[in-house]
Amino acid sequence: MNQVETEQFVRDDRKDLLALLEMRFGGAPQPVQEQICRLQDLNELQRLIIAACNAADWEVFMEELQSGQDSFKLTGERFNPVNQQGKEYLNNG
Repeated sequence: MNQVETEQFVRDDRKDLLALLEMRFGGAPQPVQEQICRLQDLNELQRLIIAACNAADWEVFMEELQSGQDSFKLTGERFNPVNQQGKEYLNNG
């Protein structure tokens, strides 16, 4: 992949991440949007997209965002998009 392609993928992933945060959490505060727009590493952006898809709540996503690009610990109930409260609601209707 050449430099131009990489830059386009980074731009696309930033847009995708912001759109996903809008869908999951109703958007992101301006400082978080600015932080995401400064990200340059494609792997980090893709990790954050996965985190945004699976984080049980906003706080879990923010922990992952703040943990840096070397983090990859998307395991356990913290990354269950239907957390315990959601499961109880679905089961009890």
